[in-house]
Amino acid sequence: MASTAQTMVIKPKKTLSLRDFQEIWNHRELLYFFTWRDFKVRYKQTFIGVAWALFQPIMSMIVFSLFFGKLAGVPSDGVPYPIFVYVGLLFWQFFSDALSDTSNSLITNQSIVTKVYFPRLILPISTVATKLVDFGIATIILIGLMFYYHFVPNMIGLLLLPLLLFMTFIAALGGGLFLASINVKYRDVRYILPYFIQLFMFITPVIYSSSIAGKYSWVLAFNPMSGVIQTARAAFLHTAPINWLLILISFIASIIILIIGTIVFKKTERYFADII
Repeated sequence: MASTAQTMVIKPKKTLSLRDFQEIWNHRELLYFFTWRDFKVRYKQTFIGVAWALFQPIMSMIVFSLFFGKLAGVPSDGVPYPIFVYVGLLFWQFFSDALSDTSNSLITNQSIVTKVYFPRLILPISTVATKLVDFGIATIILIGLMFYYHFVPNMIGLLLLPLLLFMTFIAALGGGLFLASINVKYRDVRYILPYFIQLFMFITPVIYSSSIAGKYSWVLAFNPMSGVIQTARAAFLHTAPINWLLILISFIASIIILIIGTIVFKKTERYFADII
């Protein structure tokens, strides 16, 4: 009696479902592997190694403090400009690096995507998770600056730190999912993106205070990183009372970015292996 062979065809769904979360959980060891691999590749055979995570924000702080703090006299809400700008750079560096690398996560893992099945969402998530390590390393300088300038964060500020990191994480992930989906088909995204990231920084209160917008400063809250940076400064540097409405608006904006990015990613996921 002849036996009939059965073939299992795995097709990704066009929308996010509970099954996707279950698959990510089932492949959590793979998520850890990709995260650890990206971290090792980033610092393997480098001259200054992990110190690069400190060097980059420190040099940016020095340059901005010289040109914008000293020469241009940009207001810093009554706090020393170096620590004022470093708080903004700390979160901005996390967001911009995560967004840039996540947009290329499928291209850089082309050989894996085309040969092995696994939840594709793991690649962007692991890429953003890697940047959390850089954030933790760069935070050491912030602690030193707070001691030097005698700033003590209040308890609410410390409790808000996980929320601010989460908002930055999902904003970078959502934007990265959207750009990664486009980058699979249009490879010039990787060349255009650095320009727009640089442009986006100047409409985010990284090197200046959102108070310069006056009564229209609430409009900046629709940029999730504006809410994150402004809240971080209020929590750690006491530049202003914590604006809970601002946090809410920025949190909703982050969720919307994540939803849009996930929808685009899931709709194009089935074509990744064919066109990558």
